[in-house]
Amino acid sequence: MTFSELLQAVRTDATSLQIPAAWAQGRASFGGLVAALLYEAMGARVPTGRPVRSLAVTFVGPVAPALPVSFQVEVLREGKAVSQVLGRAVQDGQVVTLVQGSFGAARNSTISVAAEAAPQLKPVEECQELPYIANVTPSFTRFLAMRWGIGGMPFSNNPSRQMGGWVRLRPEVEGQVQPLSEAHLLALVDAWPPAVLSHLRAPAPGSSLTWTIEFVQPVAAMDTLEWCRYLAHIEYARDGYGHIAAALWSPGGELLAISRQTVTVFA
Repeated sequence: MTFSELLQAVRTDATSLQIPAAWAQGRASFGGLVAALLYEAMGARVPTGRPVRSLAVTFVGPVAPALPVSFQVEVLREGKAVSQVLGRAVQDGQVVTLVQGSFGAARNSTISVAAEAAPQLKPVEECQELPYIANVTPSFTRFLAMRWGIGGMPFSNNPSRQMGGWVRLRPEVEGQVQPLSEAHLLALVDAWPPAVLSHLRAPAPGSSLTWTIEFVQPVAAMDTLEWCRYLAHIEYARDGYGHIAAALWSPGGELLAISRQTVTVFA
């Protein structure tokens, strides 16, 4: 199933969905997809006109591929402009992912501060591709294309604080083009490996522990096959944990999302 097909499946029935093994990331399902599916279930409970502003994600445990997952939603509060929503992904009776979301309508404001400039990158065709290689790269990378423009690839012994480049869904796999949504942004941001992995000399496990992502509204008018710019910056790493700030921009440099992750590294 493609990303778009899985989004449609959770819209149809959020009570029981099996994520195919092709979307695996080690022993777990790809976190960006799990967050996107839970976000879709949450958004269905929010009044029209309240786009998502922020999601706080905790990956409590691995979501096993090919086993039923239930996406449960609780509306905590609905104010005049903001809805606070809690989502849980439950598998085999255990909570495996938690998402607290804030959805808010626009307000009149005298404050207007432009986003900082997007990073300058070499053209896509000049950047090194992370290809999908069966049993070498994570399974889910067959659905997402990444081109390195800044920093090193995982396990390349590159001490840079930064990692980034270009990312999009793979057109040869995804098929029909779709308007870019917040669900797609979740997958595009989380497609990138933790930036600290480039500091390692040899492969070792690493995963997201917590993830906060904020969306710039309204989302820029784009489609799912356009390349987006991504840049992550390691702020601190020690004792098996890394703290990483990142952002995603449109091809023309319009800010789309701001991200922060705490990651675990077993090396």
